[in-house]
Amino acid sequence: MRRTLKRAAVGDRRLAPSGSTLLSPGGLLLLAGPVLGAGMLLLVWGYGTLAAIAEPMGLMAIESREATPEPEPAAPQPVAAEVTPAPVVEAEPAPAREPQPVAEVEAASPSQTGPTFDGRPLRPVRRMIMTVTAYSPDEQSCGEWADGWTASGYSVWTNGMKLVAADTSMLPFGTLVSIPGYNNGQPVQVLDRGGAIKGNRLDVLYPTHDRALQWGRQRLEITVWEYAD
Repeated sequence: MRRTLKRAAVGDRRLAPSGSTLLSPGGLLLLAGPVLGAGMLLLVWGYGTLAAIAEPMGLMAIESREATPEPEPAAPQPVAAEVTPAPVVEAEPAPAREPQPVAEVEAASPSQTGPTFDGRPLRPVRRMIMTVTAYSPDEQSCGEWADGWTASGYSVWTNGMKLVAADTSMLPFGTLVSIPGYNNGQPVQVLDRGGAIKGNRLDVLYPTHDRALQWGRQRLEITVWEYAD
């Protein structure tokens, strides 16, 4: 900003009488009065003001112009760091699983699921609750008929001496039955009969009388089988 110094002219009508102040148009502040010696000029620098003090002929004129202060620069505001949002990664959908082929289960043949006898497949016919005892092929069990042959004409050694006696009116010779606990539950044939074996009664064969006594008397559910082929 430019500041000027102006001396008051003698006889200037804007000069105020000595000892008074006057604010003139345009921002001029006029003072009059004997302050310093005649002919002496004093320059005073103040905040925003340049004053000229002159004292010719006992008069003093002061021109003052209020300086407009320059606005102070605004303090720099801290710039917030720009946060770049992390890119959103869209998850790829999982690939659809292809349906697995369902293996067709073929119906198992009787030879694969059921027992066999002499290599032939069997299938169950019925189940029965029967009283099961045991006997041996000696005189202690068979008496006078202890000749090593069954009533059907087969040797007592048939099928490894694994056979049963039954009431042939219910279970004819050759009928296949399985008895829990006898011959590992595998089917055996009805090849014998006895005077005391009537109705729902079976007699399983063991090699010795002692072993037959160990079996005792049991009430069991037996299964009757037939050939499936």
